[in-house]
Amino acid sequence: MALFTINRGVAKLILPFVVLAPLFIFFAAQAHPSVSAEPEDGMGGRESAVVSVSAAVEDLPEPEEFSKPRMLLYSSYTVKKGDVLSDIARQFGLNSGTLVSLNNIKNARNIAIDLTLKIPNQDGISYKVKKGDTLESIAKANKIEVEPIKVANELFSSNITLNSTLFLPGAEMPKVEEQQIYGDLFIWPVRGRLTSYYGYRRSPFTGGRSFHAGLDIAAPNGYPIKAAMAGRVQSMGWDNTYGNFVVISHQGGYRTLYGHMSRTATQSGAYVNVDDVIGYVGSTGQSTGPHLHFTVYKNGATVNPRPLLMR
Repeated sequence: MALFTINRGVAKLILPFVVLAPLFIFFAAQAHPSVSAEPEDGMGGRESAVVSVSAAVEDLPEPEEFSKPRMLLYSSYTVKKGDVLSDIARQFGLNSGTLVSLNNIKNARNIAIDLTLKIPNQDGISYKVKKGDTLESIAKANKIEVEPIKVANELFSSNITLNSTLFLPGAEMPKVEEQQIYGDLFIWPVRGRLTSYYGYRRSPFTGGRSFHAGLDIAAPNGYPIKAAMAGRVQSMGWDNTYGNFVVISHQGGYRTLYGHMSRTATQSGAYVNVDDVIGYVGSTGQSTGPHLHFTVYKNGATVNPRPLLMR
């Protein structure tokens, strides 16, 4: 009889736990998704682990939170011997085009030692407001939103001033402009020896001082000449000075002239890719020997081709 009394007492203690146990399990499962009442799927419970990781990822901030418009802030950096612009940009987590634009750098391969660079806290470019510009037109042309421009430049309305300078967050330099600054715009149209540079020289024909509007590159007669950049053949034919010549129009307001060819190998209006053969080295026109005369025009005016040619 005593044994029966003890067992009934124990039963009274255990009974509430037996009745409530399923409820505890149910609510625990709801509170902790990684705990599963289902049998393991044969992968050591990995399915439960995936649920747990998914729940953790859902708690992370949305990507938009990392790209909200920010005020523009600057720090500075002084160029040291051996510095390369792309390495400086990488050090600050920026694109090199950002530093080129913000610091008005004209030759990215030759930045001066002790030059102090402005370092912005975000990528973007500098833009000078032109007549007829609006924030909307500027944003659209540069494939960015209006609001970041307002925030970065602390604009409290959409009014902008002619000739003022804006920072355009997230905008990038035109590819042609960046290539020009890095000296990677044109390939060498022919490989050879430079015999005359751009600028004033003593004329080989008159002996007087004259301006030479391109580069002379000596090469064997009949050597192939290639298009220095993709574009469309604007004109070709014969000129008393340049002999057999070809002129190609390119993007970004550039044109290139190839002179003294023995013969041409393209036609007017044709589209040529970079590296396409357009003619062959010769000594036609006013020439002292087989070579290519190579001129580059930017918006109608000649420019020095040398800084624009790939090393």
